[in-house]
Amino acid sequence: MRKLFKTGVPMLLLLTLIVSGCSFGSKDAMQEMDTPQINYIDEGEALDEETETIGSEEEPIEENAEGEEGPVETVKRELYLIDQNGMVVSQTFDLPKTQGVLRQSLEYLVDGGPVSNLLPSGFKAVLPAGTEVDVHFKEEERTAVADFSEEFKSYNPDQELQILQSVTWTLTQFENVDKVQIRINGYDQETMPVGNTPIGEGYSRANGINFEQSEVADVVNSKGVTLYFLAQNGDNTYYVPVTRRVKNTDNPIEEVINQLLAGPSVYSSLLTDIRNGAELLDSPKYENGVVTVNFNEAILNQMENTAISDEVLNLLVLSLTEQPGVEKVSIEVNGEAEVLKASGEPLSEPVSRPINVNAGKF
Repeated sequence: MRKLFKTGVPMLLLLTLIVSGCSFGSKDAMQEMDTPQINYIDEGEALDEETETIGSEEEPIEENAEGEEGPVETVKRELYLIDQNGMVVSQTFDLPKTQGVLRQSLEYLVDGGPVSNLLPSGFKAVLPAGTEVDVHFKEEERTAVADFSEEFKSYNPDQELQILQSVTWTLTQFENVDKVQIRINGYDQETMPVGNTPIGEGYSRANGINFEQSEVADVVNSKGVTLYFLAQNGDNTYYVPVTRRVKNTDNPIEEVINQLLAGPSVYSSLLTDIRNGAELLDSPKYENGVVTVNFNEAILNQMENTAISDEVLNLLVLSLTEQPGVEKVSIEVNGEAEVLKASGEPLSEPVSRPINVNAGKF
């Protein structure tokens, strides 16, 4: 049976090994875990754009012919919550369909709010109890302005970055929202109110999430890249984004793959399903939004060695589509495009970023 692994090396050593072409440290087998649920976009489909009018929400409960409450129409939304390890992680829920989806998404981040009965085991809401929210959307600037009540200021300063990341990543799940601005009682905030984290003219996914402890000291000649690894909660697993600081390179897509192959940081509890010995056979090719990556056979399932596991496929697609301009990923093994998925079906088409991540119930 397939195992997941804990791996990782300190960043300076990691970069040295990448340059020298050496293999990375040993990977100890961990206990078996269920496959996280993830839903991909079918060919020709696109994510729904946030085009509803903010502040004019529909009543989600509909009346049937007898005047009784009828079924509630729902839609899947990602909410970025805090897990038991202090990581900001998306969980996908069926929320009542409404026009004010931006405001609704933030209301479901409030401690003690409507998310309370939905929280998976080990997860908690991020916004202080009693916080009231409103959201205004600046269409031309592709910016969501989150306006919080005074209760917002009561959070623990140690959780300031987690709150800022949660709000930002929850709102930017919508296709035409690129960044977030923060207001309190209608007043723009240039910094967060407790720990004074700079916000400036807006915060975006480019600012990062779940920052790893970095040993790359040269800030000027380095950049942050977002990678996805796995976390365990009992017998279940889920995908976690982390931002790792790496040296600047002329081939950022290849650097992302090398960092992903290196595995999660030794300072974290994250896991990977990528085997030791998996490596690129040549540089990734990019054309019209599609990245083609060619691996050796070690990228395949460690037991049967015939198919790529769902976890490995998801880690690659989620990490690579965080790069600007990358929309799909095509996988090759030893130069052959006929790669099998874990289901036995051929991976015949490039894979798009999933619609929903971590949609399973805990």
